[in-house]
Amino acid sequence: MHPKDISIDNYSYHLPEEKIAKYPLEERDNSKLLVYKNDTIEVSNYKNLANFLPENTLLVFNNTKVVEARLLFEKSTGSIIEIFCLEPHEQYPDITIAMLQKQRVIWKCLVGGAKKWKDSILVKHIKHQDFSIQLSAKIIEKKTDFFLIELSWDNTEVTFAELLHVAGIIPLPPYLQRATEEKDKETYQTIYAKHDGSVAAPTAGLHFTKSLFTNLGTKNIHPLYITLHVGAGTFKPVKAATMQEHEMHAEFIDVNKFAIEQLIINANNKIVATGTTSVRTIESLYWMGVKLRYKVEGEGLEVNGEGWKLEGGGFTIEELSIKQWDAYELPQNISKQVALQTLLDWMNETKVERIVCKTQIIIAPGYRLKVADGLITNFHQPQSTLLLLIAAIVGDNWKKIYDYALDNNFRFLSYGDGSLLWK
Repeated sequence: MHPKDISIDNYSYHLPEEKIAKYPLEERDNSKLLVYKNDTIEVSNYKNLANFLPENTLLVFNNTKVVEARLLFEKSTGSIIEIFCLEPHEQYPDITIAMLQKQRVIWKCLVGGAKKWKDSILVKHIKHQDFSIQLSAKIIEKKTDFFLIELSWDNTEVTFAELLHVAGIIPLPPYLQRATEEKDKETYQTIYAKHDGSVAAPTAGLHFTKSLFTNLGTKNIHPLYITLHVGAGTFKPVKAATMQEHEMHAEFIDVNKFAIEQLIINANNKIVATGTTSVRTIESLYWMGVKLRYKVEGEGLEVNGEGWKLEGGGFTIEELSIKQWDAYELPQNISKQVALQTLLDWMNETKVERIVCKTQIIIAPGYRLKVADGLITNFHQPQSTLLLLIAAIVGDNWKKIYDYALDNNFRFLSYGDGSLLWK
């Protein structure tokens, strides 16, 4: 069956409210860890993760940083309008550049209380250290799923990222059904978060501590950091009868040459993705290589012992962006070494140091992992694309895994426990 024909109704289960973790554990790596391998289940906790990974495993982490994307504006009447910053306008080549803008930026946003927004401009006064900032918001255009908002401020030195850190609120997942608290600024962020841009945390990484990284290092298990900026679409429910009618959310990835080189060097070792965003990123890199190889092959490039060598012909980074069904419609028989080497060769020939583009890849039953050998991940919502990704890795045994977790007091969703799943 092609994933287009999948009915999301077949990927549902009953998740009682009391199973959803509203808060994290005090010690991150005390969270329980379900290990699934060869049709068997074992239970431990994250502190013991190194016991379940072979030596020389490459652990891939998403080092995106959650930004305080919710901005609250109070009107003179006392009513509150919330602007939820989703992603930058297309005029910015990537999120990083948009975050570094000063004085003015255009953003795609959700607006809470939009019917109350009758004034042309909303104003918010912010006190920051020894000075104040006036932040203004203006609707440029109302789209079907979002508003295009111009945000401007009267300080020439403050970047948009800094402004959000001062004026915004961390956007907790809606299913937690509670207000953001001061401690969430720390707990809803991985300890290795680096690049501003996400509106949701890559939650599998929330379990990792400095001591856990130290334990992994003693077994020669090393981290590799890539970036995928998580959008609000990660919580988008599947409402379509079949997946063909569901539009997968697109997200920015940012991966440098070193990361691709390390994936090639470790091709014969185990590669384990920490989080669904990490696996979507490295699998997208594979398909970019396939796309590039497929195109250059058609342009008459020659093969040598080192893989494809670019002799000419144009190919832009934008063309490398992965669409929803690319992974099912491109050639399937190219090894990860060849695909990734093709991508690296293209980067070297075109002097591109970083791949920065969007991926819309959907990983669902019928998909076979090309780069990753396993996945560390939390327990996900029923009828979600994330659950489809789990089913792609472990097949129908996802039901067995989730039933076991429900019956054995595992904590679910963002602040919950997790699992190590081997393909």
